[in-house]
Amino acid sequence: QGRPIDPTNLTRTFLTLLRKAGLRRIRFHDLRHSTATLLLEQGVELVVIKELLGHAHIGVTATVYAHVRLRLQRDAIDALCTALDGPTNTGTGNADGDEPPPCAALVR
Repeated sequence: QGRPIDPTNLTRTFLTLLRKAGLRRIRFHDLRHSTATLLLEQGVELVVIKELLGHAHIGVTATVYAHVRLRLQRDAIDALCTALDGPTNTGTGNADGDEPPPCAALVR
């Protein structure tokens, strides 16, 4: 209708949609985090995500989504180990990927 959206009505409508879909209650703002996380996990560059979210500084984007970047780093190390025909991560540590990735290669 061309008018600003009333935040209270948006929240009420969003919560109704969540309930009807059988989903747990989240904030509408959480959709921004979900979008950024999914884009990052799909390999979209951090600078592109920064622009989409409207962050003024890339440091904000990088800090907020650092946990995702650690998991992607672990996946990258596992892929490198596979490419070098070395052992892959055996699943030790936290399952959420917050631990630094182990590396079986000898570093000199």
